[in-house]
Amino acid sequence: MHLVEQFQEFGVDAFVTDRFGGVSDPPYDSLNLGSHVDDRVEHVTENRRRVASAIGVAPERLVIVRQVHGNQVLDASISLEAREGDGLFTSSPDLALAVLVADCVPVLIVDESCAAFAVVHAGWRGLSSQILSNAVARFNDPRSLHAFVGPSISFEGYQVGPEVAEKFADVEGAVAPDEGNRSRLDLRLVATRLLVQHGLSDSNIIVSTQSTDGGGLFYSDRAARPCGRFALVAKRRVVA
Repeated sequence: MHLVEQFQEFGVDAFVTDRFGGVSDPPYDSLNLGSHVDDRVEHVTENRRRVASAIGVAPERLVIVRQVHGNQVLDASISLEAREGDGLFTSSPDLALAVLVADCVPVLIVDESCAAFAVVHAGWRGLSSQILSNAVARFNDPRSLHAFVGPSISFEGYQVGPEVAEKFADVEGAVAPDEGNRSRLDLRLVATRLLVQHGLSDSNIIVSTQSTDGGGLFYSDRAARPCGRFALVAKRRVVA
């Protein structure tokens, strides 16, 4: 697990899981947290239990919802049974939030002025449909927000077709021509530029240097199918 230490000063514990330390068999070895990838249910349950323990909550207090590459940011303090979304928001210190990824961008947003925080699953579909705008709108003032843009597929490793590239043509530096009619797309740069566009200070955004390329450290859907899912996990620390 990879700690996001910069947010501890704001009272939020957070980490990114990798693919090690779980019980799943190949090709999901070993800390697969995705319940939708045909891994054994009991293995996913145990893996999630281990992650919940690491963040300091009971398994039922680790909130993970079904992600659909949309733009819905859900209030995790409300019952989430049978709900779908790609972002979670809460001010509760009793809940840990997690989003699952395998090349898409996981984003953590923390408000330095209050207890609110959010986690977001941002692939190209979510980014193009304003999920980060919807996440920032959950907070009172974007000037008090800090963000972590986590491990994802790299600019060099992400080849897309023209129908995807054109959605980000106005994001400076995010798209570069590749062979044929293909392009390379920098998802993390897009996420960063959108966060700034929606009011965050560039100096308040931390971008991970780790990538999912190759699927060795983190699961990568581009590297191997089927594959598992890793997570960005966060919880507000309880101050005694």
